[in-house]
Amino acid sequence: MRINSLRLNNFRQHADSLIELDSGLTGIIGPNGAGKSTILEAIAWALYGNQAARGTRESIRFLRAPPRSSVRVELDFELGAHRYRVARGLSSAELYLDGAPVPIATGITAVTELLQRRLGMSRLEFFNTYFTGQKELNVMAAMGPSERAQFLSRVLGYERLRGAQELVRDRRRLLVAEVAGLSSALPDESRVNTMLADARERLAHAEACFADADARRVAAAAALALVAPRWERAGRERERMQALASELAVAESEETSLAREGARIEGELRDVIASQRELAALTVRIAPLAGMRAEMQALDQLRRDDGRRQALQDAERALLADLAGLRERLATREGAPVLEGEVTAELAAVRARLAECERDLDERRADWVRDQQEAETRRHALRAQYNDLRKQRERLVALGEDGACPTCSRSLGDSYRPVLDLLDTQIETVAVDGRYFKDRKEQLRPTPEAIVLLDEARRTFATDAAALERKLAKVQAAVGELASLRRDLSVKDGRQTILHAELAAIPGGYDPGRHDTLSRELQRLLPEEANATGLAALVSREPRLRNDRERMGRALAVARERVEELRARRTAVVLSEEEFQTLKSAFESATAATRACELEGVRARAELGAAQALRESAERTAAERQRMQLRLTELQTDKRLHDELDRAFSDLRAELNLTMRPELSELASSFLSELTDGRYSELELDDQYNIIVLEDGVPKPVISGGEEDLANLVLRLAISQMIAERAGQAFSLLILDEVFGSLDDVRRQGVVALLRKLHDRFEQVILITHIESVREGVDRVITLRYDEEHGSSLVEQRDAVMLPELALSEDNGGGGSEDGEVAVVGAT
Repeated sequence: MRINSLRLNNFRQHADSLIELDSGLTGIIGPNGAGKSTILEAIAWALYGNQAARGTRESIRFLRAPPRSSVRVELDFELGAHRYRVARGLSSAELYLDGAPVPIATGITAVTELLQRRLGMSRLEFFNTYFTGQKELNVMAAMGPSERAQFLSRVLGYERLRGAQELVRDRRRLLVAEVAGLSSALPDESRVNTMLADARERLAHAEACFADADARRVAAAAALALVAPRWERAGRERERMQALASELAVAESEETSLAREGARIEGELRDVIASQRELAALTVRIAPLAGMRAEMQALDQLRRDDGRRQALQDAERALLADLAGLRERLATREGAPVLEGEVTAELAAVRARLAECERDLDERRADWVRDQQEAETRRHALRAQYNDLRKQRERLVALGEDGACPTCSRSLGDSYRPVLDLLDTQIETVAVDGRYFKDRKEQLRPTPEAIVLLDEARRTFATDAAALERKLAKVQAAVGELASLRRDLSVKDGRQTILHAELAAIPGGYDPGRHDTLSRELQRLLPEEANATGLAALVSREPRLRNDRERMGRALAVARERVEELRARRTAVVLSEEEFQTLKSAFESATAATRACELEGVRARAELGAAQALRESAERTAAERQRMQLRLTELQTDKRLHDELDRAFSDLRAELNLTMRPELSELASSFLSELTDGRYSELELDDQYNIIVLEDGVPKPVISGGEEDLANLVLRLAISQMIAERAGQAFSLLILDEVFGSLDDVRRQGVVALLRKLHDRFEQVILITHIESVREGVDRVITLRYDEEHGSSLVEQRDAVMLPELALSEDNGGGGSEDGEVAVVGAT
């Protein structure tokens, strides 16, 4: 991932800020409260929405923004072979791909989900990968051994095994509960066997009773069979008479019904004749409907073709814009291979001139310092000699001509004046020499013009070399991009040819006005068509109604003849009531006896069924007990399986944690070796997850605060790279937020310069800090300050013009001490 630009409108304390980022090392510098961390929050909010923001949605808005003003963050970044631009507000979001004018996703949820899929990381994984701050560097140091292991497992995704293990344990608890329930509900085997024996005994008794009742039922049925034929004949005669009466009533009812049906059919025939006249008028009005339908179908197809043409034209315009952009980028990179050679040669020449200039500067500066020191030494010596001579003269004057010589204790006498003159001459000579060396020192105090010119030349060569190095990196990146651009251009040219052919194949001629007119006319005629359809259905019933009328006439005549016939037959049937009652009494007595025997048989059968049901229940209980026993065995087997799974998950998590430490140590060691020029070649995590730094293969028992910060930094970078590799993303972006910790100025500048060595690993490094001295060691500076008058953050951007070596030498006071010189070499 590589961030190109970020724009904030009314976001936190940023009223309107535009931040443009490039490859290399960028410093975002400003005092506390100037809005530096807000930039990180805006990046996260643009990608992941409100879940990545502090506070509520309304707290995001700039406090001094006008009412109803919008909150908006636009983030332009590259991921893989594509360039994305996401624009997010409080209630809206759009995502654009490769500069297209139409977004590929809209809406807060849709944009967030699509970006998370493209990045391949959740919000927490994204923060644990690309972002590193001072709090994150010290978080492991404040943890105990078990907490460190859990922290690493969580950020690397191993803790998902713990979730699976919890599911296994939940299932095992359910199995234990079910085993306990089945064990308590399992019937006693001896009680089930006793129940089964009792049921079988009761069934044998019920079968004997049923056989006796069935014999009595057979005897009663034989007695009933003697009287039943006569009673049946009498019943048939009586039934015949009753049937004739019923049949006569039915025939009379049928005659009445047929008469009513005939009247109904006559009425429907009159309605059909009226409908025929109305249908004729409607047929004339709806005659054009078939042609209009055919024309409507053709217009519908043309409208669909026209919509497809517009969609293809939109796609072609977007594709042409992409092709123009690709050709423009290709044109700017065609000369990259030649330019690479030119820049490489120019850089070698500038570096040679820089080395020569530095040698001349060091020689002249050494001569100048030597002259200064010589003048100062001579001046101090002359001053001491002058003071000594003055004291001798003052002592001599105080003694006078009669005084004793302070050296030999003899009287001065005539030697007084020559000695005094000699002292005056010496004093005058020393004074003259002292003034000379004083003037000489004042002459040597300002820096010689030759040294100033050489220093300026060295600065110029160093600046040119740094600019050429950055230019060479960009040219090499352009060379690497040429093949990709040519391939993309070929693919999109093919797509444009296909789109053009598809557009040419789509027919034209769509008339929206005719389409609307025809649609309205169809809507007007469709109700009349439906009415005509109904009338046609009614008219089509005329032949059937005429046939029904004729059929009803015939059926009515037949029904009247049937009524007369039944009346005659009912008069001919005669049955004696006394004979009927006698036969009825005998039949009822035989029937009652037979029924009593049948009831006894039913009771015996019921008892037999109850006994059979009891035996079946006992057998079911035995079968259920056997099934429960089998289920209990299965559950116990399943429980043992989940016990094994629980142990296996514990062993797997322990094994992953064991393999995680060597992998993290290897990655962190590679970072540490690069950041220290191989001084510390190895970093290990022991079984307590403590950090051990090795120097020449030997563990250091004590490390300084700066070394501890550096070790925490490389461990954090190793964790980030492992997460990125597991997400399938290139780890090309690194954002460091206030990571200097306890580092002093010299080590701080050294770390900034050393971060340049990670350019092959991290194409884009963003360093956020409040320390002003860092600005001289980065490729470009973004300065943030807080405007008290307007209550907002202000952003200033510029490229850095000084190299890390110069910043370090100035911090050390000119030539620098021996330690300062070592820091400069390490930074270079």
